[in-house]
Amino acid sequence: MPILFGKNYSKEDLEKRTGHLSQLACIRAAELADGNEKGVRTLDFRTGSGFAFSVLPDRCMDISFAEYRGAPLCWRSAVGDAHPAFYEAEGLQWLRTFQGGMLATCGLMNTGPASVDQGEPFGVHGRIGTAPARNVQWDAEWKGSRYVLWAQGRMREGRLFGENVTLTRRMTTALGSNRLTIEDVIENHNFTPTPMMVLYHFNCGFPVLDETSEVLIQSEVIPRDEPAIQGLPEWNQGGPPTHAFREQVHQHRVKPGASGTALAALVNRAFDGGRGLGVAIRFRPDELGYLWQWRQIGEGAYVMGLEPSNAHVMGRGEERRQGRLPILEPGGRRVHHLEFEVLTCQEDIDRIQEESQARERKKGKRRPHEDSR
Repeated sequence: MPILFGKNYSKEDLEKRTGHLSQLACIRAAELADGNEKGVRTLDFRTGSGFAFSVLPDRCMDISFAEYRGAPLCWRSAVGDAHPAFYEAEGLQWLRTFQGGMLATCGLMNTGPASVDQGEPFGVHGRIGTAPARNVQWDAEWKGSRYVLWAQGRMREGRLFGENVTLTRRMTTALGSNRLTIEDVIENHNFTPTPMMVLYHFNCGFPVLDETSEVLIQSEVIPRDEPAIQGLPEWNQGGPPTHAFREQVHQHRVKPGASGTALAALVNRAFDGGRGLGVAIRFRPDELGYLWQWRQIGEGAYVMGLEPSNAHVMGRGEERRQGRLPILEPGGRRVHHLEFEVLTCQEDIDRIQEESQARERKKGKRRPHEDSR
């Protein structure tokens, strides 16, 4: 039964009080009309709780923007929701169409920096994030006592004499909810084994990220490089926008809780005079064995990335050299489950902190480490 405005309402209660439930929660389809965003489709979700977000069918069903009661939850880059026609694959050119947003999907043939594998070049973070979806569907409907909002689409990364892989994404939330679930099914339609790398680039921004913010992850922390080693004492802290800041990337070795999920969160207890605000990401380490943290508190580039992945972030060529390149067999499929939750108050943050600490007590204290698995 939905909880709205601090009270439980039945289906009958709500239908008596509205002409149509879109008064409370809906998905509105639209198309952007200006600049490099022209022609990009958007599905704008409102859940009625104050949680709202936009999904881009022309950009891998990624989440362009998310907010809670007017407060942004994510960082957005200067390029906006660029049309996929502007994508450039070479080297660092991916950054010219990297919108940031709440979720940017990376892969499927490469994650991490530009790389050369078996003589073939791959650009930064691959091309799936600019793949338009086919068979796009969405609806809002009662399922039992829940009014469910969902959208689905299928992206393909394929070429002649090469890979032929699809990613089918289904996103689900509900009336009165502060949560969003994502289910991805990745399938190899080819007749030969195919590398398959994927990284879920959640980009938390101001005001969730600020000087008073804290990252909640119970893990073994592994700095990627020298800037990350230098920043290790502050890995779980926000900070003021810093001139010429060098990004710090940390790997987190996390273990699942009793439900099989792992947890990562960014919280700002000082937000709005102490009301508090945060976001939490849950994923399954048996599906996505790595968690990367992108601490980038530069001027304009002010973002904390929480990034579940199935691979390292040193590029496909290095993954093959290290003998850890993920491979999807002919006809093979992988299913990934993720959950995004808005933490709306101190009580929510306390609950997440307690959940995180309970995982730590269960697995025992582990110290920061400088090796890479």
